[in-house]
Amino acid sequence: MTGSIVSAATFTSPTELDCDVCIVGSGAGGSVLAAGLVEQGLDVVMLEAGSHYTRKDFKGNQPWAFDNMYQERGARATEDLAITVLQGRSVGGSTTINWSTCYRTPDRIFAHWADVHGVKDVSPSMMAPHFDAVERRLNIKEWPVDRANGNNRVLLRGGEKLGWHPHALKRNVRGCMNSGYCGEGCPVDAKQGMAVSYLDDAVRGGLRIVCNCEVERFEWSERKAQAVHGVAVDPDSDHSLGIPVTVRAKVFVNSGGAINGPALFLRSGIEGNGLIGKRTFVHPVSGVSGLYDEHIGPWAGAPQSIGCHHFNDRGPEKMGFFLEAAPLQPMLASTVGFLFGGAHSEFMRKLGNVGVTIALGIDGILPQDVGGTVLLKSDGRVWLRYPIEAHLTECLAAAHKEMARCHFAAGAKQVATLHAEAIVMNSEAELSKLDSAPYGAHEQSLFTAHVMGGCAMGGEAGTSVVNSDLQMWDFDNLFVVDGSVLPTSLGVNPSETIYALAHRARERVAAAV
Repeated sequence: MTGSIVSAATFTSPTELDCDVCIVGSGAGGSVLAAGLVEQGLDVVMLEAGSHYTRKDFKGNQPWAFDNMYQERGARATEDLAITVLQGRSVGGSTTINWSTCYRTPDRIFAHWADVHGVKDVSPSMMAPHFDAVERRLNIKEWPVDRANGNNRVLLRGGEKLGWHPHALKRNVRGCMNSGYCGEGCPVDAKQGMAVSYLDDAVRGGLRIVCNCEVERFEWSERKAQAVHGVAVDPDSDHSLGIPVTVRAKVFVNSGGAINGPALFLRSGIEGNGLIGKRTFVHPVSGVSGLYDEHIGPWAGAPQSIGCHHFNDRGPEKMGFFLEAAPLQPMLASTVGFLFGGAHSEFMRKLGNVGVTIALGIDGILPQDVGGTVLLKSDGRVWLRYPIEAHLTECLAAAHKEMARCHFAAGAKQVATLHAEAIVMNSEAELSKLDSAPYGAHEQSLFTAHVMGGCAMGGEAGTSVVNSDLQMWDFDNLFVVDGSVLPTSLGVNPSETIYALAHRARERVAAAV
């Protein structure tokens, strides 16, 4: 039985579909789940707001990619515009445009979830078979150090000199050409995103995908979800075409991601004991650049291939952080800082000799860290409110100093922060300049590509949205399978954790049909 991928934009009249399971969202969670459900013989319909693209569409064109494959055309941000939020919007979700870094969930995070949040049966040993399965299917393997690009070698070289034990990362690629343009979609299908892996499996098995369909709300009564209602949207403008799409199913799954998913529940009047959208975590990211005599070429090669977790645990009262590298294609590079005019032109002129190290804050672990909140504005727009509290500014200050040290250890002749007023240092002796640097909203460039939480799993209905099987506490036939179920951030890139949790959820969701 072969399924299909159709665009709701081609519908000329109201459309109703019936199935066993309806999944909203085609990202990391929904795709792995869908493949398992059709394998068990279930009739599955998947709804996706974005368009369907294939490798023939991917030409390394950054403006086209941001305009077509990113949420809000790459302009999504927190409510105060302090943190840029990069998320995907196409068939395959963020897996089509992510940088392919894969980690298993750290053991200490599993232990924290069990001890603090009451999560049951989600331990390293219980999850190992699911990690094994997705690693086989997605060819998740360590990227050879000798293929690391200049930008990642900066972190490797500096980290080794400082005794931080940086390490090679694992990536979900097969036949990678090492071009570096993962964020614009892979032109050779080497990156094993969902569209060319689990979704391909699922469509071959009968999955029906309706893309360009913006889901507006769940229809529900008492403990049962009965339908999802959406509308066809124009693939070029994302504007509604006014054509309703309704899916009725036995079981429903929200896999819309950790911002759109909670927003869908809120639009539907589903509040989860007031916890929907609460405790949303983002791995807030800051960066420091280094200028080198050698050619770095930060736009070429695997975007991320070296990582460092030396600063994960900085003590019970301090937020930890981990270090990676960020690619600097021209469009992305031109927006990471606050430079204008001649200074901006000079930075871009020297881009070939620039390396950027990034620090990702590990939020949600400290007792005082409640993260952010997904909320709806009166006009229906979705926002993420993410206050930058004192423990985060302390983390940013510490991370900046360590990233600067790393660049000098790696041989940088000049190091600069991404503050509104860049702090420039010409030797390690000038690190003291950072002691008086400001940190907080709009003081320095901040972004994230990791959004987690908002529909957290846990051991009790009063403190979580879903149980450990990812089923909504208040519903018999409604599940959440995406990054929003994570009770805290991970301290590692989240994609593989989501893959594995979705793989585990296959039997649970199927049993509810």
